[in-house]
Parts: sequence; structure tokens; C-alpha cells
Amino acid sequence: MTTRIIVERRGHLLLMGLNRPEKRNAADFVMLQELAAAYGELDSDPELRAGLVYGVGDHFTAGLDLADIGPRIGAAGSGAVAGVSGAGSAGTGGDTTGALDFVPEGGINPWQVEGRSLRKPVVIAVQGSCFTLGIELILASDIAVAAESTRFGQLEVSRGILPFGGATLRFPRAVGWGDAMRWMLTGDLFDASEAHRIGLVQEVAADGSQFDRALQIAERVAAQAPLAVQATLANARLAVREGDAAAEAALQPTLVALAGSEDAGIGMEAFLSRKPALFVGR
Repeated sequence: MTTRIIVERRGHLLLMGLNRPEKRNAADFVMLQELAAAYGELDSDPELRAGLVYGVGDHFTAGLDLADIGPRIGAAGSGAVAGVSGAGSAGTGGDTTGALDFVPEGGINPWQVEGRSLRKPVVIAVQGSCFTLGIELILASDIAVAAESTRFGQLEVSRGILPFGGATLRFPRAVGWGDAMRWMLTGDLFDASEAHRIGLVQEVAADGSQFDRALQIAERVAAQAPLAVQATLANARLAVREGDAAAEAALQPTLVALAGSEDAGIGMEAFLSRKPALFVGR
């Protein structure tokens, strides 16, 4: 069987390609498993500093393949999604938590709705259709680049369910309440220009160039001091999860720890010598 996720190491980056183009990269159970395993590899390997997720073919993803996923959800859950034709949403919610257990040992839920967050940044390149779990994967990641012809849709209310891969939590935070509700409560499609206007994606690239641009950004992130990148990401997430006071309390202790790192010395030497820093992650 064809590998659903193409995993490639490129320097300090881990590239993860959704590889089911004949189904518009609709996610079946195997794809969810393989993507979770890849996220676990990114998190655990100290040589990896950032990830890049992209879609093989003309589309990023059309959502869940419910013909495959539906029967795997418990009796109550399957009734809730039985009428959905097309895309669904990744993850679980409410009384169905754990009903769709696709995370293998050592893996991480890419939508990070189970209380565990990835410690390293992820850049995403999207094109074609980016529906439901695709939007939620963007929202669970850090930087997104969209091809200019990309179509976005948080379609769940049109299918009788709700987004349950994190959009209800993250979409309003990312783009503001009104813009999030405009698209979540109608199920309407919107384009890359609108996605950029509301801040869902950070850049719009010419069709066909979105991967190269996302790769440039990911390489730029990976070139920075990895401990500092991870600490910055962790502190920002701490503020979201536990509030500003918790993040503020962690700033000085984290700064002291980073200042004693080998990379801090490398950074200072690079500043004084005006030469590029080659960080080692220690």
C-alpha cells in the first residue's frame, strides 16, 4: 500500500507530505496514524528543528474520508457523522473522546487537542482544497503559506456536526470572533485573499510556488537557535493555555537558562564578529 505520508529529512527539517492525491488527500485512518507518527518523530528527535507539512498533487486536503473513518467511530459517534458526504474534521470531542484513537505509541496528535503540544514549530503549504481538518491543521501549526487559488472551507455545520479538531478553540483566537463565526457558522467557502486578510495564513504565493516559499520560511526558522525557538513557542502557548501571568512568571527563569547555553555564546560571537551563527542546539 502506498505510504500515506511522505516523510523526508532535509537538514534539520522534517518534511511531511499528505500523499493520497487520487482522493484529494482525504484523510483515512492510515494517513492519520502516519501523520501522528511523523509528528512524534519531529518532536522527539533533537536533530530536527522544524516541520513542513504539504499536500501532494492539486489539493492540500478535502477533509476526512468518512467511508473509512465512520465505521471506526463508536455507535453513537458514527450516527452523528453518518450523513456527512465528503469532508469531516479530525480529532474527537465531547463524549466521543478516544473513540477514534489513531495516535500510535510515540506519536502526537497533529491537531493537538488531547492536551499535548508539539514542542517544535510547523510551517504549512496549502493549495487547491483546504477543508475542515486542513484549516484545523493550520490553526494547530505556526506559519502557513497558501497558493493564491486555494479554497478554504470549515464545512461541518453544513453536514450536521461541529468542527472538533480545534477550530472552535483556535479560529476565534487567530482571526477574531466575527471573522471566525462568519466562516464556521455558514460553512461557506472562502479564498486565499480572505484567508490572508483575516490572518489564517501569513502569506499568499503564486500557484505552484507555495511549497518553495514555505520551505524558505521553515529553513529560516531551523537556522535559528533551536532551544530559543522552542522556548519562544512554549512561552507563547503557555500564555494561551494558562494566561499572561503564567507566561510572565516563566520569562526570567527561561531567559537565565538560555543565557547559559552554548548557543547563546555562539549567538553573541556571531553578533560581535558579524558572521552567521551556526547553532548546535545546546
